[in-house]
Amino acid sequence: MKITASTLLISALAIAIYVSLLTIKAAFPIKRLVFIGNKHLTADELRTLINLHGNDSLIALTGNDVSHRLLKSPWIRSVNVRKQFPETLSLSINEVVPFALLDMNGHLFIIDEKGKLLEELKNNPIPFLPVITGNPFKEKEGFSEAINLAKTMNDMGLASERDQIEIVISKPQELTAIIDGVVLKIGSGEYRAKLERLLDLEEEIKRKNIPIDYIDLRFANRVVLKPIKEVIN
Repeated sequence: MKITASTLLISALAIAIYVSLLTIKAAFPIKRLVFIGNKHLTADELRTLINLHGNDSLIALTGNDVSHRLLKSPWIRSVNVRKQFPETLSLSINEVVPFALLDMNGHLFIIDEKGKLLEELKNNPIPFLPVITGNPFKEKEGFSEAINLAKTMNDMGLASERDQIEIVISKPQELTAIIDGVVLKIGSGEYRAKLERLLDLEEEIKRKNIPIDYIDLRFANRVVLKPIKEVIN
């Protein structure tokens, strides 16, 4: 009889604990979502990523669960989750900043500073960032150097000052850029020094109205200009 009574008591306690847990989980249902810091992703897109159900509560849902769901988006770098009882879940979103555009086989993608694809652009959009052209999967080293060159251009303010910048993926020593129609043979490394030499020379090129085939910046401490021999009107 004692064994039976003990068993019944343990079972009753287990049931009571289970019912209590269910009651706690059902308490404080999430009725309001607040998003802070999102610029690219809309509130509706974030709600879809979180995928909350009608019975989700502030107590049962963990910050790790929410972060894991949101970080599936390549646009989200990090998330800070805050529970505001009795019914609000507040989310501070740190989004990835668009860095450049990748033109790969006629498809245009937004990429981050590490070269990660964020989103494909449709309907022939006007480029609003430096464009890197080529296949990063075939020329991985060349793509890495193109990213470094684009970063230097962004840091120097060239990306915002010029109408169009294109960087062509190739072998690092053959890296080429086209800035507002001017072809630049840049090669690999020392990008800031090379671009500064270009900027020092630009005014003279404009003043003398020299038609340029290309400008070679690959040599240390000098710039080689290849004028167009014959200009066809």
